[in-house]
Amino acid sequence: MERTIHKVVSTLAYDGWHLEKLRGIFAPAELVCLKTGDTQELQKELPDADVVVWGGDFPEEYLETAKNLKWIHCEHSGINRSARPEIFRRGIILTGGAGRSGPVLAEHTFFLILSLIYRANLLHANKEKHVWDGGMYVDARGLYGKTIAIVGAGHTGCDTARLALACGMRVLAYQRTSEVPPVCADADETFYADREGDLYRLLGESDIVVLSVRLSDATYHLIDAAAIGQMKKSALLINICRGAVIDEAALIKALENREIAGFASDTFETEPLPADSPLWDMDQVVITPHCTPEMPDIRARSLEIIEENAARFRRGEDLINRVYPRDVYTR
Repeated sequence: MERTIHKVVSTLAYDGWHLEKLRGIFAPAELVCLKTGDTQELQKELPDADVVVWGGDFPEEYLETAKNLKWIHCEHSGINRSARPEIFRRGIILTGGAGRSGPVLAEHTFFLILSLIYRANLLHANKEKHVWDGGMYVDARGLYGKTIAIVGAGHTGCDTARLALACGMRVLAYQRTSEVPPVCADADETFYADREGDLYRLLGESDIVVLSVRLSDATYHLIDAAAIGQMKKSALLINICRGAVIDEAALIKALENREIAGFASDTFETEPLPADSPLWDMDQVVITPHCTPEMPDIRARSLEIIEENAARFRRGEDLINRVYPRDVYTR
């Protein structure tokens, strides 16, 4: 069943050829460009909009105003705050920008991994003290031949798998369902959330565990005390998705007791990470403040996703990066 787009409201801060490309994608539909702070204008323009392309999470207060909405596109990847039950009750299609930063997020993942393996914290401390420690890697081992588990075989997970393969690692992937073929083509083996025991088996076999899974009610505190208990004492845990995927209290206890060898993360349950968090003072922890260098032209990659989805929407096909009721995060 084909769909027609009459009016699009966008809050993307695009100009130049990026803006012209956006206009061309939705032509001949009317494109109204506003800022997220233009409350009065948004209240005026949203009631008859078929589509919104939003620079972040779509605010709940506009849902009632936008009575004609058929599709919401949020221009970032972790759109759990936009996945509200009302959107699904109304049959509105919800999509995000997952994949636009996948290659750089994979680089960030390996920065975190290598920072732990090469003991970046100790290197920095030694540099400040002018200490030359030629024996600091006596018991350290590089990536080659190690097993890496990628929990969440989406865009970032698959890009991470490609880098891991280039480093000579054994790659294990973990995806939502066994009802579809393995998503990550570079994985040596795939494990499934709908198969009992697969997560624990995956954790037990891995030297490095990377979390790149979408946050939802199903993945909230996926890595809890029991899950950590399945990991090797020599294992490293890396989080490049959302902080609430980990039970932070259980993680801190495990790190204090040396139940795992190290932890590195770009995201945390509370952000900014509170100054009194024990994680700040742990020598086996690496922290980045939920920010990553951008792709060379992230807007162009975003427009590729929007263009593909606009074409699919008009043809009545399923959209990429679509969020479903099963992805709702209500906590």
